[in-house]
Amino acid sequence: MDKVTDGGERLESQRWPGGTVCPFCEQRATVKALPPEAMKNKKGEPQIGTLYERSHIPLHKWLLATHLMCSSKKSMNAHQLHRMLGITYKSAWFMAHRIREGMGPDKDGNDPIGGEGKVVESDETFVGGKARNAHKSKPIPKKHAVVAQVERDGEIRAHHVPDVAAKTVRKYLATSVDRASYLMTDESMVYVGVTKEFKGHSSVNHSADEYVPFGSFVHVSGAESFFPC
Repeated sequence: MDKVTDGGERLESQRWPGGTVCPFCEQRATVKALPPEAMKNKKGEPQIGTLYERSHIPLHKWLLATHLMCSSKKSMNAHQLHRMLGITYKSAWFMAHRIREGMGPDKDGNDPIGGEGKVVESDETFVGGKARNAHKSKPIPKKHAVVAQVERDGEIRAHHVPDVAAKTVRKYLATSVDRASYLMTDESMVYVGVTKEFKGHSSVNHSADEYVPFGSFVHVSGAESFFPC
């Protein structure tokens, strides 16, 4: 497959729009693109320093996998990638994990989300297998608590927590969400008292079948849709 079809030139133009730059010394004066046959050491490839580096999987499959995972509301599992890309399940599993790792926060990614004029939704769930699906000879699968905060049109913070008690949830809210934010939650009692620390707070009453009151911006649909079905 030639370089254009494989996506190399596209990646090159996006990474170095002003011209090719050495990924090691960052100079451009004496740097020029080399043909594939001259790239035995791969030091000048645009994949260097990216999540696509040091992989024998064609670049166009990497780019398609990245697009599929980013554009799918619930992301995409490795079996689906395996079927759609025509690669082995082992390769698809590897790609999915590396792409997710590349989506992680950078050095400054631990800064609180939200802020003045921003709305942040918070919700919690339990992830794990169902007891009725466990084999009789196997122990009942343990449920793991997860709490997530989602800034509308912004970033997400999710944490695996030991429990969803008010004290635990408050700890993660305090470190993940800017106090100047407007907080949205459901009617869970874990948020009572905690929300007074924020600019404002509204909640929906799921037990009364309330999800998005008509004409209201009060809901936690963003946080709820973050969790897998």
